[in-house]
Amino acid sequence: MEVLRGSVRTYTWGSRTHLAELLGEEVPSPHPQAELWLGAHRDEPSRLNGHGTDGGTGGTDGVRTLTDVLAADPLGTLGPARRERWSGRLPYLLKVLAAEEPLSLQAHPSAEQAAAGYAREEAAGVPRTAAERNYPDPLPKPEILCALTEFHALAGFRPADGTVRLLRALDVRALDHHTELLAAQPDADGLRALFTTWITLPQRAVDELVPALLEGCVAHVRERGDFTAEARTLLDLGERYPGDAGVLAALLLNRVSLAPGQCLYQPAGSPHSYLSGCGVELMANSDNVLRCGLTPKHVDVPELLRVLDFAPGEPPLLQGDGTGAVTRYAPSEYFSLARCAFDDADDDAPPDPVALGVEGPRIAIAVAGSVRLRSARGQEHVVARGTAAWVPACDGPVTVEPVERPALAFVAADGLCP
Repeated sequence: MEVLRGSVRTYTWGSRTHLAELLGEEVPSPHPQAELWLGAHRDEPSRLNGHGTDGGTGGTDGVRTLTDVLAADPLGTLGPARRERWSGRLPYLLKVLAAEEPLSLQAHPSAEQAAAGYAREEAAGVPRTAAERNYPDPLPKPEILCALTEFHALAGFRPADGTVRLLRALDVRALDHHTELLAAQPDADGLRALFTTWITLPQRAVDELVPALLEGCVAHVRERGDFTAEARTLLDLGERYPGDAGVLAALLLNRVSLAPGQCLYQPAGSPHSYLSGCGVELMANSDNVLRCGLTPKHVDVPELLRVLDFAPGEPPLLQGDGTGAVTRYAPSEYFSLARCAFDDADDDAPPDPVALGVEGPRIAIAVAGSVRLRSARGQEHVVARGTAAWVPACDGPVTVEPVERPALAFVAADGLCP
């Protein structure tokens, strides 16, 4: 086990408080801090600096990146089966995400779509850093987010009959024709047709429809209608992204409010946008993003339509497995997330260590209190609030127990069976 040091990404939509408070830095931060990255991403791999015991770094043997460590000893860090399955890569990237403003509306490809798209763009000679590149790597990018604060998002296509009710409640005359088309075909094909119509509208038509929609939202909020939360979100998006067809597309998506501890899954093809809040995000280690709108960046409409899953449904909230202190979410072979929550103790009796039930390469981070990790090899390491640890496969099974309560920690691993 070793101390793992991540890096903070300063995107404009980030928060000046959430990550600064977690990391014990000056609040507010000088710049918006959007994401804390923990993993072996090629653009910014995390750093290791020596073995730690009880939270210290011990005798450091020089700062190394996690990418260097994986390359030097793929068998010890990943284990024999995982070295073969993941081709020597760490298959996931763990983040703490802090959104003060909405992110772009986007979707991610399946494994088959990612592999085919990457091969196609490589054969065409599209530079991997080009703005129009959709597939900089051949991997899918499913992801989950576990809320640390109240968290708001758009996720997946709302059932069509619900969207018809929303459109009728907003009572925007310019959208009446679109509303009735969806009412006549309230299924995935109807959603595909309406989404395609809106995302391909000429700009002059978007410039007429979006202001009309926002007027309807203002009236609905004043009347305190049934869709006030959705109307407020559309007003916010319309103010931030004037003239963006993504504001219209957002009409079709579920609006989700997560309480702390709830977990949202984004499978391949699911359109989504994180609106505000702080959470622990875990994803496959990929950069493949197809944008739908709410962004000045490239939107490849034909490729987007190939990737999107228009099947409507309720937001994909995960229940998780386990009882007691540890709940495990494992929706993908690329990652699993163990949420370790220890409340204030009722007595002075020390708690029994809890088996995490995950093996292979693991990354742990504490976001409240502190926890002690113990490995099968007899190592132990205290992970305090705002710090992280790397646990290679060669350390074997690991248990977790609280040191300072209340404690909340997360442990990332792949989703393969132990």
